[in-house]
Amino acid sequence: MKIETLPLAGLAKIIPARLGDRRGYFSEVFKDGWFRENVADVTFVQENESLSATVGTVRGLHFQVDPFAQGKLVRCIAGRIFDVAVDIRVGSPTYGKWYGAELSMENGAQLWIPAGFAHGFATLVPDCIISYKVTESYNAASDRGLLWNDPAIGIVWPLSLDNAVLSDKDRVQPKLVELPLSFIY
Repeated sequence: MKIETLPLAGLAKIIPARLGDRRGYFSEVFKDGWFRENVADVTFVQENESLSATVGTVRGLHFQVDPFAQGKLVRCIAGRIFDVAVDIRVGSPTYGKWYGAELSMENGAQLWIPAGFAHGFATLVPDCIISYKVTESYNAASDRGLLWNDPAIGIVWPLSLDNAVLSDKDRVQPKLVELPLSFIY
């Protein structure tokens, strides 16, 4: 596995090796000891999967606060998405900054997003399946969000999202300036 350090402290892009031949490929997509030694010493307690059928579906930006703050290891197992993390750790030198990467079945890349970041993605093709491991279980009382198109953050989505497919919840999330204190760097 290769690891790429990213411009926002704590984030990491992981690219598992693939061994291929005329039949296809084999890849170790997660190894606990390697992850703990090279990325973060965490325990994953749950794995989630979502299907987004329509191009331009936006999910996020989501996070959970303590005591159920989640780290996420995200990969796209079908389709292509633009995956985004926003630093919401007050006092961080990169507070309010974002990082985005294309994740797809073809590139096999994964994004590690530690607690203290809001996470979301937009689908670039139909029928995207996203699988992600989390370090804490879902907890409705700790569930929070950040507006996906907040101009103060300025995420540059790689497709027009004038008609983004959104949940009702994601349409009304707060802007960064309205976000209650959630994480301290």
